[in-house]
Amino acid sequence: MASVELRVFTEPQQGATYDDLLAVALEAETLGFGAFFRSDHYLHMSGDGLPGSTDAWTTLAGLARDTTTIRLGTMMTSATFRHPGVLAIQVAQVDQMSGGRVELGIGAGWFTQEHAAYGIPFPDTRERFERYGEQLELITGLWATPLGERYTFEGEHYQLTDSPAVPKPVQTSGHRGGPPVLIGGLGARKTPALAASYADEFNLPFVDEETTALQFGRVRRAAEAIGRDPDDLTWSNALVLCVGSDEAEIARRAAAIGREVDELRANGLAGTPEEVVDKIRRYADLGAQRIYLQTLDLTDLDHLRLVASEVMPHV
Repeated sequence: MASVELRVFTEPQQGATYDDLLAVALEAETLGFGAFFRSDHYLHMSGDGLPGSTDAWTTLAGLARDTTTIRLGTMMTSATFRHPGVLAIQVAQVDQMSGGRVELGIGAGWFTQEHAAYGIPFPDTRERFERYGEQLELITGLWATPLGERYTFEGEHYQLTDSPAVPKPVQTSGHRGGPPVLIGGLGARKTPALAASYADEFNLPFVDEETTALQFGRVRRAAEAIGRDPDDLTWSNALVLCVGSDEAEIARRAAAIGREVDELRANGLAGTPEEVVDKIRRYADLGAQRIYLQTLDLTDLDHLRLVASEVMPHV
């Protein structure tokens, strides 16, 4: 089995300050996790969400300066939240601020209520995917335009005229030149096609092994159909984390995030370190090269320490 990189993935819309996130990011950096990622949401999905949501790219800008080595990214920025030209500038700037450690996970957007709560337009599914595809094209196009040249884009939903296409990100190694781009999801046609054309990494959130095999296969075939080597992509899964050294610790961590142990064992990365290592290896056998550990209790840094000492060395 090839080694699997473990990354920390947080959901701060559920209630977290910048300092909460910084503490987790610094601990993840110290422990040797591959990256610190956060969701891009403005509304909580359970509980009261206090003290309130934080903006993903504002957070990552701060972390770019307050961390030194760990990679940083979103899972996933919503294409409905920002004008794509502005997002290209934001990501490029944070990439500069971090010394080239940023990754852009981007999706079409899905959470209706947060759009209503903050006055963000929420088109129907067809239009959201049209806009998403145009955003992928023009963001990567802006980054890849050589200095001194201009970029023009004529889409149905976005038009850019004579853009100087600056600032430039530090990273240029992405599939289309620029920071790595992550695309994820379960769509049978559009998602695989977009991933094949634009993604450096394809991610599957919270799905079982059977679904992983099916969707990885679709994306691989979509890449082959346009003449791209599927091995050019990185393949990953995101799964909720709940590891304990014994049953009492597992139960305590499950209760802290309002979940049942049996359900987490079935649908997430839950149980003893040995159980979790075994499950990660099964995903690796399906092609997963990275696992994003959805870490919901941001106060429990011992959770990450246990993973770093008892899981990471064995995957």
